[in-house]
Amino acid sequence: MTAVQVDFWNLVGLLLAFFGAVAGAVKLVVAQFERRLDERFAAQEKSRAESQKHWDAKFSSLEQTAKDEAGQWLRIERELLDLKAELPLQYVRREDYIRGQSVIEAKLDGLASKIEKNQLRGPNHG
Repeated sequence: MTAVQVDFWNLVGLLLAFFGAVAGAVKLVVAQFERRLDERFAAQEKSRAESQKHWDAKFSSLEQTAKDEAGQWLRIERELLDLKAELPLQYVRREDYIRGQSVIEAKLDGLASKIEKNQLRGPNHG
């Protein structure tokens, strides 16, 4: 068997080369790991930004709908107030109509009784 003799400085050089290669490999793996993490974070940020845009659009749509609805309610309230102001001018309450009709009927009854009395008295008394 032949023995391999390695000088101390050659051994140190080989060990330094080995550790340098291991350090380089670790550095390469760590760099790839960091690159993958950066890609994942970038994808998550992009997804978050798209989701934020979606919700912003949704909320602004809801806000606009609420504003439009509030405007419609104001219009309806204004129309109702106009109707309340117009109602007494255009319409008569049932009780008022009945009272007025009763007065007219009473006057007609009185007139009818006067005509009847005049007819019974005859044509000469009138």
